[in-house]
Amino acid sequence: MAMLSFDEARARILADVARLDDETVPLARAAGRVLARDLVAESPLPRFDHSAMDGYAVATTDLGGEGPWTLPVMGESAAGAGSPPLAPCAACRIFTGAPIPSRADAVVMQENVRRDGDASTFDARPRAMQHVRRTGEDMSVGVRAIAAGTRLGAGHLALAAMLDRAELVVARRPVVTILSTGNELRTPGSAGGEGSIPESNSVALAALAEQAGATVRIAPIARDDAEATVAAILDALRGTDLLLTVGGVSVGDHDLVRPALERAGVTLDFWRVAIKPGKPLAVGRTASARVLGLPGNPASAMVTFAVFGLPLLRAMQGDARPIAPLVSARLASVQKRSPDRLELARATLDVVDGALVVRTHGNQASGAATSLADSNALAMLPPGDAPLAAGANVDVVRWSDL
Repeated sequence: MAMLSFDEARARILADVARLDDETVPLARAAGRVLARDLVAESPLPRFDHSAMDGYAVATTDLGGEGPWTLPVMGESAAGAGSPPLAPCAACRIFTGAPIPSRADAVVMQENVRRDGDASTFDARPRAMQHVRRTGEDMSVGVRAIAAGTRLGAGHLALAAMLDRAELVVARRPVVTILSTGNELRTPGSAGGEGSIPESNSVALAALAEQAGATVRIAPIARDDAEATVAAILDALRGTDLLLTVGGVSVGDHDLVRPALERAGVTLDFWRVAIKPGKPLAVGRTASARVLGLPGNPASAMVTFAVFGLPLLRAMQGDARPIAPLVSARLASVQKRSPDRLELARATLDVVDGALVVRTHGNQASGAATSLADSNALAMLPPGDAPLAAGANVDVVRWSDL
């Protein structure tokens, strides 16, 4: 099978993703979730005319002639309480957030008022509706406040609370199961024989998946045995929406995962992509789950999951923007590149003299963990024979946006 381009591979992965079921969650637990139904305002925002300042509520129609004007202070309106009607040719003491008294149509800031006992004096004529937040000026009844497909952040939750919503309908969190394979692997901190290595992919992939809103299960490590691998895959598929296998998807003698996936009933769509790192990527599905067979080297596993798996998880939740935004940045130095594959280089993105500048890390080996830890972005270096010049613009995606 010929290698697919990066864009072709991602388009095929996202082509026909069905959104997961809805569930209702308390507002306090909705951060990071994807709204499943439009949130429509059932009441105006603000709900009533109120003061934007501490001061004195007046009726501009009471202010004849030229200032200064002296009005008796009659009554008080405070936040959380009702307000008395404004007496003719009088001022009402008012505080920020308090209801505007009936007949009043402006608020004079207290800094502009001289108070002498029960008399208030001010020099400048207020405009009608000055320092008054009017009913519905922010949002009227029936307006769509938040669109379905929005991943909810702090501002969305604040708006929902202002609209008096205690719960929101969101997409169910996708269940991700991570199955690492290989005789050499052991749990970090555990004893192991000569040649064993701590398994590092599952904790990193879990962190990325949770960043995209998933619930994560980590399966026991599968050993390099064909029957055991098939059994491990069948067990991991139960109750999962996305199965991530890690390692064993290339063409070596001990690469057992791809045939094991097929024996376990997974229909494979494709398994090679023209990217670096991460060329061996198995993509498939069952009737109830999606499957990504990731390469075993840490950088390859993380990068391929970041650019293919995270958009898939977001699409499963109905996220209107499943693909992370790209920014354009200048290369800090001359950059070698692959002649035939898009390179997703671990990099650091900084602002230098007001411009975005990206610096790729020296060690881009598939197993290099230091460049993963030190990077805050991936620089997307297009294939070509000639090096990219210092100052050339390239697309960059921040890890925090993935």
